[in-house]
Amino acid sequence: MSLDFEVIIVGSGFSGLCMAIRLKRAGQQSFVLLEKADSIGGTWRDNQYPACACDVPAHLYSFSFEPNPRWTRSFARQPEIRAYLEHCADKYGLRPHLRLGTEVTRAEYAEAGAFWRVQAADGKTFTARHLVLGVGALHRPQYPTIQGIERFRGKTFHTARWDHSLALDGQRVAVIGTGASAIQIVPELASSVGRLLLFQRTPPWVLPKPDRAIGPFVQSSFAAVPLLQRLYRWYLYWLLELSCFAFTKQPQLMRLLARWSRRHLRRQIANPELRRTVTPDYLPGCKRILMADNYYPALARPNVAVVTSAIAHANERGLVTNDGKEHELDTIIYGTGFHVADFLTPLQVTGRGGLDLNALWKHGMEAYLGSLVHGFPNLFLLLGPNTGLGHNSMVFMIESQVELVLRCLRAVRQRGASSAQVRADTQRDFNRELQPRLRRAVWASGCKSWYLNPEGKNVGLWPGFTFEFWLRARLSHRGRLEFDPQPGLGAPR
Repeated sequence: MSLDFEVIIVGSGFSGLCMAIRLKRAGQQSFVLLEKADSIGGTWRDNQYPACACDVPAHLYSFSFEPNPRWTRSFARQPEIRAYLEHCADKYGLRPHLRLGTEVTRAEYAEAGAFWRVQAADGKTFTARHLVLGVGALHRPQYPTIQGIERFRGKTFHTARWDHSLALDGQRVAVIGTGASAIQIVPELASSVGRLLLFQRTPPWVLPKPDRAIGPFVQSSFAAVPLLQRLYRWYLYWLLELSCFAFTKQPQLMRLLARWSRRHLRRQIANPELRRTVTPDYLPGCKRILMADNYYPALARPNVAVVTSAIAHANERGLVTNDGKEHELDTIIYGTGFHVADFLTPLQVTGRGGLDLNALWKHGMEAYLGSLVHGFPNLFLLLGPNTGLGHNSMVFMIESQVELVLRCLRAVRQRGASSAQVRADTQRDFNRELQPRLRRAVWASGCKSWYLNPEGKNVGLWPGFTFEFWLRARLSHRGRLEFDPQPGLGAPR
């Protein structure tokens, strides 16, 4: 039997594109990118709400091998990031490898032949020696459970499913949630809607955002002297990297950040009651720290109100809170995040002996370096468990993981093996090391966040410096893999 491809990649966001580009640069042409949507971009395709932007500096939130000297703002907006990803797909010739509109529903490891069989929703089947899942964690919107919401006569949608056909000018609008998406859309909506209600469960820590336009002179200088941009990227990297000490080693240092945030709040909101309402009671960093210069002024507008009473139920006219108040609305917008702790759930992945990955992860996701799982040979995860960051660029983590995948593929080829998987003791020891470190970090200081699963286990974040992850991804696969010596299959068609 011959296989369709050497490598199947699922997802075409930053992770999938990085994997595809690095494969191609390594001389591997036998791969396919399976994408459920009708275009590439992942998170930056799905999230098209007003003012959507990144909170990591643009010159760091991009591939190290594909710098963009033409970023127009220090923190890039969604259209520009998406255009950057489209540019990468074109420049590196990935279009012929793309299969758009192909939603993967099942992946099964065929032990007898040591290959992966991947099935799509339309019934198509693909086979390959290796499978890379770059599906990301920000692709399945999380909707709150609101009793009676089906009775509401107005419109409802999630920020990641923005209804661009709907004119919100003059309407009575509710935004549920105060996370990264809400903090960007609230200022945009506040100036145009008739009435805006922000339903807040927990206030975020908000810092000033040092965002500014990047003029033609700087763009031209970076284009003419690439070394300048590389030096600037390294400056940004180490500036952010140093903050890891407070996140993971000395959480009490975050009290200094709290002072800065409170000063920012005092400067922008004069009303003492509103200040108290939006002041957090936990350490900065326990939940995601947000950046904005226009969020607090938006909350202080006369047509905006912050609602802290929990939602009891919905009716035809709007939402009713636990204090008995009825809030009449035309539109409800969910800024309630994504399924992160169970991001892989819609995809059924079966490994050796019928082992089901979602069942294995029932009490919390675990992997080795967020990339390899024992019992699943030749399967690689990008941005898997415990690879998220609270202080630096996820693109750096993606590139580190892709390097690990390439080294594993090379090891399989050099040994003449048909498959490789991480050793069980290696995975176990790695996670036994990881969890105590996470319990000492700021993320375990007493708040609820998407970093934690329902049982309180941190399955989302990496508890250290990113250069440690980078180094381990390059070295720690040695002696930690088990190889299957059975003869390989025929060459892919």
